[in-house]
Amino acid sequence: MTLTDAQLDRYARHIVLRDVGGAGQAKLLSSHVLLIGAGGIGCPAMQYLAAAGMGTISVVDDDVVSLSNLQRQILYSAAQIGAAKVSAAGQAVARLNGDVLFHGIQQRITNETPPSLLDGVDIVIDGSDNFATRLLVNDLCLASQTPLVSAAIGQFHGQIGSFFGWQADAPCYRCFVGDAHDPGDCDDCVTLGVLGAMCGVMGSFAAMEAIRILTGFGEPQMGKLHIFDGMKPAMRSITLPKDPQCRSCGVTRARA
Repeated sequence: MTLTDAQLDRYARHIVLRDVGGAGQAKLLSSHVLLIGAGGIGCPAMQYLAAAGMGTISVVDDDVVSLSNLQRQILYSAAQIGAAKVSAAGQAVARLNGDVLFHGIQQRITNETPPSLLDGVDIVIDGSDNFATRLLVNDLCLASQTPLVSAAIGQFHGQIGSFFGWQADAPCYRCFVGDAHDPGDCDDCVTLGVLGAMCGVMGSFAAMEAIRILTGFGEPQMGKLHIFDGMKPAMRSITLPKDPQCRSCGVTRARA
């Protein structure tokens, strides 16, 4: 892919990075990222992905903008209250970068969601707020062998991991959380609260991980979970093992 003069100027600060360069920027411009959720994580992730020149951004979300979103979902304004988030997000992405194609999908991820949702998608960022959706997204990514960046936030804390569970030594998201929980049981920011700026930290981190995977810069993060504690503040990383009994990606399932 040949970059135009305008693109060479716009993305110059990426292009001069030795580990990104013109080839990496061209890769971004030809890539397709799917975001699950246009909320606290999805909003900052979309901003940085659009600014970075991600070729196509698709977003799945069935919610509408509400007043209580505006404390952390920074793509939206008070004038958009009541509007579908995917519509408001599409307007924001268009303002940020005309190079980007945007597809808004106003629906929820359910057991009926077809695998074709991931057709042509190079990477998925999951910023959903419940285990049921995250596990469904995990299985869709496994079936299509699509890298998954999963991010979550609660109060003053956040976590993020990149999952390639179809690979022999790599865990999937279900290896991490298992099955011994209520799939709908997640911390609820409505009752527990969340620091708005924490969404910015983790959403930006998710965008960086997507860009890392697509362009290949830095150290691979497969099988690592990064946990950020905003109270200290500090970050620590742990290595997640692959669960051979995982009913999504484990050895037992593979032999079935």
